[in-house]
Amino acid sequence: MAKFLFKRLVMMLLTMLCASFLVFAVCEFTPGSVARKSLGPFATQQQVDLLTEKLKANDPLVVRYGRWLGVLVGAIPDPLQDPSTGLNFKDPRGAQYFGNFGYSTLNKLPVNDVIWERLGNTAILAGLAFLLIVPLSIIFGILSGLKEGGVLDRTLSVICITFTSIPEFASGVFLVTLFVILWPILPGTSPLNSDGGWAVPYQFVLPVAVLVIYDFGYVARMIRVSMIGVMERPYIRTAILKGMSTRRMVLGHALRNAMIAPFTVLLLQINFLISGVVVTELVFAYPGFGRLILDASLFGDIATLEAATLITVAVAVITQLLGDLGYMLLDPRIRVR
Repeated sequence: MAKFLFKRLVMMLLTMLCASFLVFAVCEFTPGSVARKSLGPFATQQQVDLLTEKLKANDPLVVRYGRWLGVLVGAIPDPLQDPSTGLNFKDPRGAQYFGNFGYSTLNKLPVNDVIWERLGNTAILAGLAFLLIVPLSIIFGILSGLKEGGVLDRTLSVICITFTSIPEFASGVFLVTLFVILWPILPGTSPLNSDGGWAVPYQFVLPVAVLVIYDFGYVARMIRVSMIGVMERPYIRTAILKGMSTRRMVLGHALRNAMIAPFTVLLLQINFLISGVVVTELVFAYPGFGRLILDASLFGDIATLEAATLITVAVAVITQLLGDLGYMLLDPRIRVR
């Protein structure tokens, strides 16, 4: 197990390095100078020229990447915090510390003062949605897989396919029309404050509902397919012929084996719920991570985009590691190899 974890951690670090280099290169090769993109569109030419010199923007790409990586890990100070530049970029943590993502030109703050709060907001939204998606998907998948082709299977399949085919913005508008305009029992926006007269818990209802409606049907269909395959196995038929109850057969034998294949699908939903909820957050004015990425892209906030991309990649590789560990727990044959 220790050897396996060491190899996976090394691969995670290499993946992060490759992803960070690609993100850095893409941001460097977009139109406009590096200094202009770092300072924003309203900086003076004198500030741009001064920062170009401080950043040594004419150095080769690999050298500039190494310097940027050095700032990120705290090996060298951030040139934007140099008082000689005349810029008002001040980080209370100083110019040199681990995890220095730079300065956000959109929010006029260090990236760390913005991105972690937004990521926390999205993590709460994603966690609530995930807590509903998992049991709903398992229940729908099991009920459909037990009676393939039956009335219940067809009914649940139609529900899952219908919900999955509805885009997030469409279900969001529909729910707002229904529960905000026609029956005003829920807030139409989710700013996570009570200034509008609604308590914060109520503000999570509609965004969570949109995510659950869009996502659980796809996962349920995957579990259904896996459940059908497990129900055709000889050991399941033997258990049924011996008179084992359906509840004991499903919980004791079928479910664990049926969840091996969909386990990765479930973990992939974490990536979607963290970085792919831009539409939902935009519809409900939710101050989350996805909306931050959209705003940074539209404004050209390079430092925030680079940080958000690295965090998204980190979430992806961590969920992949958790998926491998989950496979080992669900299938003992993998641990033997």
